Amino acid sequence: MAIVAFRMIPLPAALLAGAAVIGLSAEARDDGRYANSPLKDWFESLRSKGGAACCADADGTALADVDWETRDGHYRVRLLGNWIEVPDDAVITAPNRAGRTMVWPYYVNGRPLIRCFMPGSMT
Repeated sequence: MAIVAFRMIPLPAALLAGAAVIGLSAEARDDGRYANSPLKDWFESLRSKGGAACCADADGTALADVDWETRDGHYRVRLLGNWIEVPDDAVITAPNRAGRTMVWPYYVNGRPLIRCFMPGSMT
């Protein structure tokens, strides 16, 4: 009879991993499903104030109204349970044809940074 040893994962690490898996379902990835979407070319043309191509190097994620806000004249978003300041040059100023608030995060050493942010209309 073989004895199998289980290694316990610390609760914070397990919760973080679970949140990451859940968050993956909300990502807007273009795997060919959106080839005929009328918004495809528009999404691909989006640029932040700083000139970053939003869809080029990062995937967009739609945010619920409770996961973004303005504070002291700047936007903040909640990613993986933490509030992150949106750099002013990451904001997209073009009209939001999608309607939903979108953020294009990327990660450096596990830390989320914002490539682009497009506010929607809070309802």
